[in-house]
Amino acid sequence: MTATRTGILVGAVLALTWVIVGFWAFFFVAIAMAIGAAVGRVVSGDLDVSRVVDAFRGKRTSS
Repeated sequence: MTATRTGILVGAVLALTWVIVGFWAFFFVAIAMAIGAAVGRVVSGDLDVSRVVDAFRGKRTSS
């Protein structure tokens, strides 16, 4: 599945959620999708949590 198709699918899910059950359900579904994406990237090794924490703390990296 390409990034375009994934984006279309995510947009459709969010739009249908908003239309069917309202804004707050849409908001919570969007947050859950973002958390799920982050967890998936951590599990697959694409996201280094220690570097993200350092970025939030304001530490600079040497790379």
